[in-house]
Amino acid sequence: MRPLIIPPYLKEGDQIAVISPASHIDREVVMPAIKMLEDSGFRVTAGEHLFSRSGPFAGSDEERLADIQRATDDPGVSAVLCSRGGYGMSRIVDRIDFSALKKNPKWYVGYSDITSLHLWLNEVCGLVSLHAEMPLNYTNPQYLSRCYETMVSALKGEYESIVWSPPHEASFEVSGRVTGGNISLIYSLNGTPAQPDTEGAILFIEEIGEPFYHLDRMLTSMRMTGMLKDLSALVVGGMEKITEGEHVFNQTVGEVVMNVAGAYGYPVLFNFPAGHISDNRALYLGRRASLRQAGHTAALTWQ
Repeated sequence: MRPLIIPPYLKEGDQIAVISPASHIDREVVMPAIKMLEDSGFRVTAGEHLFSRSGPFAGSDEERLADIQRATDDPGVSAVLCSRGGYGMSRIVDRIDFSALKKNPKWYVGYSDITSLHLWLNEVCGLVSLHAEMPLNYTNPQYLSRCYETMVSALKGEYESIVWSPPHEASFEVSGRVTGGNISLIYSLNGTPAQPDTEGAILFIEEIGEPFYHLDRMLTSMRMTGMLKDLSALVVGGMEKITEGEHVFNQTVGEVVMNVAGAYGYPVLFNFPAGHISDNRALYLGRRASLRQAGHTAALTWQ
C-alpha cells in the first residue's frame, strides 16, 4: 500500500466550503451549522447550489458537480464539507477533476452517501479524508455534541484516538490503513477504480435502513471480491434500522457479520462509535492507525 497524503490541518481563519453534492437540504438546517463553524474560528463559503433542488437532489448533476469542482479548484479553500448525504454523490464522483489537489490538497468531510467520495479520494487520488458528521445534524438534539467536536478536532489535527467498549472481551494489537464507510456504497463501488484496497487494512463498516438479507448479500459480495480476506481487523459501527424485510433471517447483526467474516481469524469489533448513530465520531479514512483491545476497552490510535 502506498502512503496517502494527509492534507494540511486547519487553523483559525481558514476557509471551509459547504456544498450539497447529494440530496437537497433546507436553509434553516444549514445556517445554524454555518454559524457553529464560524464560531469555531473558520471562514465559511456556501456553494452556489447549496440549497438548490431537482427532484431528490440538491440541483442537477451538473450543478452539484460545478459546486464541488469550484471548491476543489479554489486554492483558498482548506476543507470541503458536504451538507448531508442521502443519494447523489456516486452520480458525479467520476466526473470531478481532482488534479488541483496535487498542488493544494484539502480535506473532504462527510459520511453515508459521501463514502463514494471518500473511497475515490483514498484509492484514486491518494488523499486522506474525514468521515465525520455533517451540517444536517450539527444542531440535532438527538446527536451528541462530540459528533461536531471530534470533527473540528480532526480538522485541526488535534484528534489522537477513539476509545470505546466492544461487547466482547479480547486482547490484541494490530495496525493498518483505515478504510471503508457505508456498506451499500462500498458494495456499489465493486469493480470501479474506487474499490478499496483492503489488504492489511482496518475495515470500518456501518449501515442504516437495510434488510438483514441485503446486509448478508453485500458482505457476501465483499467476501467474493476478496475485500474481507486479508484484513488486519474489521470494525463494525452503527447498524441502525436493520429489518427482517422480505426474507426472515432470525439473526442478529453480529451473527450476520460473523457468518461471513468470522472464519478469517482477524479481530472483529462491534459498537464502534461512528455511522448513523447519536455518537458519530470523526474517523480519518486512508490514514494508518493502530488498534488495541484489552478486556472491554478498545482504542484506535492514529499513526
